[in-house]
Amino acid sequence: MPDVGRSTLLRRASSPTAKTYARAKVESGKTPWRNARFCVVDLELSGLDPRSDEIISYAAVPIDFGRVVAGNTLYGLCRPTRRLPEQSILVHGIRMEDLAEAPSLDEAMQLLIAAMSGRVLVAHVAWVERSFLGQAFARQGIRLREPVIDTYELGQLLALERNEAPAARTLDELARSLALPVHQQHHALGDALTTAQVFVALATHLDNSTSETVQSLARAKQRTRSYLS
Repeated sequence: MPDVGRSTLLRRASSPTAKTYARAKVESGKTPWRNARFCVVDLELSGLDPRSDEIISYAAVPIDFGRVVAGNTLYGLCRPTRRLPEQSILVHGIRMEDLAEAPSLDEAMQLLIAAMSGRVLVAHVAWVERSFLGQAFARQGIRLREPVIDTYELGQLLALERNEAPAARTLDELARSLALPVHQQHHALGDALTTAQVFVALATHLDNSTSETVQSLARAKQRTRSYLS
């Protein structure tokens, strides 16, 4: 999406929900992480190419002041415009018939946009959510807000701080390394709940050695590179 100002985005926003999201105050980078509000998002997709693949389910889990608010989770389905590849069905178990009565992407995004308003986005391997949400939000005339925090990168950073070699870890491997339960895998809500617990654990461990802020957690990848350079 082109780099445009907030006033232009507000004029383009296609719904009251989108306008609320664009106007909402997001915690500044210097805010201590325990004083901030986050929204963990997980998407299930028909594939990993945002140019041709689609969001078919989504979940959002709020984190308020260092605590997962499990009672306010959001989960929903999206009706795709194309048939699902067989491989995607094998991964997440969602079939075309399961999506026949689901809302369109634009309808479904209204609930997700509302859940994310005023919160810092958290995701595992966040480029996936960033890519697909960026396109979905652009359809609403808004831009995905920064910063975005990636639990994969936080896991790499914690390993380095513990003098361990950083390893490519899946979400379930990272959760188990932190002695956390793994919720239903390849289900948007299950993965979002696991990611939320992982985020709180990682931020807490990192905060024990350095006072972490929203900005410092969002810069985990750059901090990891500085360790390795």
